[in-house]
Amino acid sequence: MKVSIDMGTTSTGAPATLDLEELLATRLLVQGNSGSGKSHLLRRLLEQSASWVQQVVIDPEGDFVTLADAFGHVVIDAARHTESALQQIAGRVRQHRVSAILNLENLEAEKQMRHAAAFLGGLFDADRDFWYPVLVVVDEAQLFAPSAAGDVSDEARKASLGAMTNLMCRGRKRGLAGVIATQRLAKLAKNVAAEASNFLMGRTFLDIDMSRAADLLGMERRQAEMFRDLQRGHFIALGPAVARRPLPIKIGTVETAARAGSPKLVPLPPAPAPEDALDLILKPGENEPPPRPVVSRPSTAATADVLMQLSRTKPAVLREPEGEDAGGDPGPALNEILQEVLTDPDAAFRSVAVLYQDFLVRCRARRVNGRMLDLPAFRRKLAAARAGVGPGMDESPEWEKAMAVAADLPEDLQGMFLLLARAAMDRAPCPSDAELARARGTRSARRARGLLTYMEQRGLIACREDVYGNRIIAIPVLEWETAPGNPEAPDEAQGAGSETRDLFGTTG
Repeated sequence: MKVSIDMGTTSTGAPATLDLEELLATRLLVQGNSGSGKSHLLRRLLEQSASWVQQVVIDPEGDFVTLADAFGHVVIDAARHTESALQQIAGRVRQHRVSAILNLENLEAEKQMRHAAAFLGGLFDADRDFWYPVLVVVDEAQLFAPSAAGDVSDEARKASLGAMTNLMCRGRKRGLAGVIATQRLAKLAKNVAAEASNFLMGRTFLDIDMSRAADLLGMERRQAEMFRDLQRGHFIALGPAVARRPLPIKIGTVETAARAGSPKLVPLPPAPAPEDALDLILKPGENEPPPRPVVSRPSTAATADVLMQLSRTKPAVLREPEGEDAGGDPGPALNEILQEVLTDPDAAFRSVAVLYQDFLVRCRARRVNGRMLDLPAFRRKLAAARAGVGPGMDESPEWEKAMAVAADLPEDLQGMFLLLARAAMDRAPCPSDAELARARGTRSARRARGLLTYMEQRGLIACREDVYGNRIIAIPVLEWETAPGNPEAPDEAQGAGSETRDLFGTTG
């Protein structure tokens, strides 16, 4: 029996229907900027199909929990369960064919990804006896299947992306029909989006998103401008479950609503006197708990102000002055202090600004004028140190050529380029992926390989392998080339134990 879901009306006023059985076999992608009516569309789909098929909603904002009262969905607060517990709960959801909403609103981004991955994994790994049809709706899918690395750990991103890929690529045979919704097509992993055969595209303004939407709908690029003109709740539909040609539709009304709708303009109350207003916001209310003491790190501006004050004062010291204040050359002292900063295991993953502040504080404690090395000079010295270039060598004509080339590169590429240049200049083995990642300020070897590809595509380097699979990198502009090196070798500077690499040429 064919089951048609009423989604609203077409531009001619005819009913816009969706073939539910076809949807279960071919999956759906919904795209629309914030305010386009994307969540309204998902709610309409869930309400209309609730009596026909089991539903599971991955809800990062808690928008769909109101379905529970009207349609009997079970709300699972992800913050109250461990990842392993959620995986088991998901298995029981399939076993007992209960419609459920995984509410992730009380978790920060990385935990949302981990918990959603565990729950989707439990749905995917259910016993074959329980492979009944399930409509799996994932709102804000770009959070769980990002196209690029973000602020979360690689482990969490890979787990979440793997779970989303399983849902969209391999879920059909297990009865899982993915319905994913995103605000930004450009931020959604392409291999996840490409598995959908049905599309509902709403209002969007960015050129890159409009172009991808037009490509997915088989429209010409010049037609992509139409997505800017769509009204709230209006979408262009295409797919075997909806229409064989792009079809404008308007989504119908819904029975339930999100707990917090769009904010409405409300008249302001009469304004109190300034001193009364200040008292209102600073004085705790009767039922408020006493404020907890907060220990926070000083802001960059506050730190800079403290450092400026320190530079204008001369506190008493308990030891002999060093460097410039002692009448000697401050260069060796500056190099020694910079080395101290970089011996911290996490120094490779901190920003230059943070390292510079640490450097200045240490200089002041040693009564060395650290501001003789301003931030641009510190950045250059830092890049040279991370590349293993010691004092004296960084002033050689050969290295000055490498520094001149690096100066024209984006800042996030300079450290990697100089590390490669140092190895090529000395005919040393090519650095491994782990070493290149550290020079980039990341722990992700995958990101380092991506940047190598980026540099090769722009002609900065040329990569090849020898017969043993070792990597050789040439730098054409400098006419230098590394010796063969194992790209999978570990980063010695990040190894366990107390031994650290002296970035000025020694080991201790």
